[in-house]
Amino acid sequence: MNLTMSIPALLFPAISLTMLAYNARYLAIAALIRQLYEEYLKTKSANTSLQIANLRKRLWLIRYMQAIAILSFLASVITMALLYVNYLQFANIIFGIGLLALMVSLILSLIEVQISTKALSIRLDNMEENS
Repeated sequence: MNLTMSIPALLFPAISLTMLAYNARYLAIAALIRQLYEEYLKTKSANTSLQIANLRKRLWLIRYMQAIAILSFLASVITMALLYVNYLQFANIIFGIGLLALMVSLILSLIEVQISTKALSIRLDNMEENS
């Protein structure tokens, strides 16, 4: 395969949109943590403690999702620079690393979505207990 400048450039919008989605998740979780903190101070319920543990895992995942997506973005930029100076073999290697990083980031995103679903289930269980 001949790697041209346009191929890594195609990743720019995809990675940028991915980063926006990850940032939106982070902001939503930050707001939820603030809300749960207030709730925990009032009730100190075991259910709230479960949610806090769940959110801690999700924050960890989002941190690494963002870091790995940034690595992927950086790899695309480096690939374009290597193509510009005509280092095709290195460009192919770095591009492959960037694609791998993007895949890892997306897998972490999938795991975070699964944990998020579990968090909603905890909330629903709490609602059922109180009804």
